[in-house]
Amino acid sequence: MPIEASCHCGETVFEVTEAPTNVTRCTCSLCAKRGALWAYYTPAQFRLLSPPDNVATYLWGSRTVKHHYCANCGCGTYSESPDWSTGKPDFDNPKVAVNARLFDDFDLEAVPVNVIDGRNLW
Repeated sequence: MPIEASCHCGETVFEVTEAPTNVTRCTCSLCAKRGALWAYYTPAQFRLLSPPDNVATYLWGSRTVKHHYCANCGCGTYSESPDWSTGKPDFDNPKVAVNARLFDDFDLEAVPVNVIDGRNLW
């Protein structure tokens, strides 16, 4: 069952095909400052419902990850990246990480949180 998410002002809206079974808290400088909890999906499982013009993008470091946020209210919404599960970027298997804190009508407390030591990994 699809689950919808929106930023604070409601101008950036997206949906994913299903609720996450877990979320990830990354300790890298950007994620720590954003305060996001990430749920990972394939691009086919993600759909932006609002106009693309409502989304702004930030690139940093290796510039391989597109960090998106609402162009109006600034909420960090989702990121597009290669799969990093092997420790190296796999561009043939892209991932979309969505900020699970933005899910509407979803009990985020009910899913386990995994921690990635992004502060020391990248």
